[in-house]
Amino acid sequence: MSRRFTALVVVAVLLAAPLLLGNAFLQRVAALVMLAAISASAWNLIGGYAGQVSIGHAVFFGAGAYSALLVYKLTDWPPIAGAPVGVAVSLLLACVIGLPTFRLRGHYFSMATIAVAELIRIVVSNWQFVGAAVGLMGPAVPRSLADLSFLSPLPYFYLFAAVLAVLLFLTWQMQRSRMGFYLGAIRAGERAALSLGVPVLRYKLLALLLSAGFTALAGSLYAVMVGFVDAESALGILISVQMVIIAALGGAGTLFGPLLGAAILIPLQETTNALFGGGGTGLTYIVYGAIILLIARFRPGGLLELLHWRRRRVA
Repeated sequence: MSRRFTALVVVAVLLAAPLLLGNAFLQRVAALVMLAAISASAWNLIGGYAGQVSIGHAVFFGAGAYSALLVYKLTDWPPIAGAPVGVAVSLLLACVIGLPTFRLRGHYFSMATIAVAELIRIVVSNWQFVGAAVGLMGPAVPRSLADLSFLSPLPYFYLFAAVLAVLLFLTWQMQRSRMGFYLGAIRAGERAALSLGVPVLRYKLLALLLSAGFTALAGSLYAVMVGFVDAESALGILISVQMVIIAALGGAGTLFGPLLGAAILIPLQETTNALFGGGGTGLTYIVYGAIILLIARFRPGGLLELLHWRRRRVA
């Protein structure tokens, strides 16, 4: 009961916090935290629970982002109408990447995701149909509520929080299901899982499909909020690295690890960019590298594992 009460208090504080922040910049940061938590939680399904580390998840994020604004450009429909298209494209890409590479052992999947993501980024940046290097723009002015174009960041925060809640609920249900136990066995050792009769290929592919679909949805929501995408902002390698770092920082393979990582890393990144402008991008890479080194050296399980360890010591 105490854990449930604590969880309810944390949720209430998270939902009420943006209302108490009168600063539009802080409200925007809060919205970005929710968005980053969605994409990192989606990555966590395949990278954390299944142990299949993807370094090219930007390809799914970009599929969702580009589909949203491409549908608007071609049909004049609200950009969010392109989200199902982005999800469908990401599922197709997941099959193209996963079916051949999941049959191999080692880091072939990680290398395949990087290769496909970079290949698609180069193609998109030179493809006039999707804006090439110029990118795509959303509606210049709000035409209706369906455009989801708001002056305040608060509506985006609550929209992203609702999507994150759905994703976390599905992840929680997955943890308690047969799929969750199978993915845990696969992460611990594929050969052992196969010897126990676990259909490894099927469940790795299923985890990748779920991960890709929600990552594409995060990309569509990003495009709706920002109203602009180009190859670097939607398909850049830094997007993939950010998902991995956020999940690893909070605790990969845990339910709330990505949310904790996003709550720490995104404010730090946005504050750095605000203070140093364009020069903050290089500092972001330095911060990411430092976090990777610290996690790998001292706490591979992330901050949630550290909290559990300290709680056990106190008890």
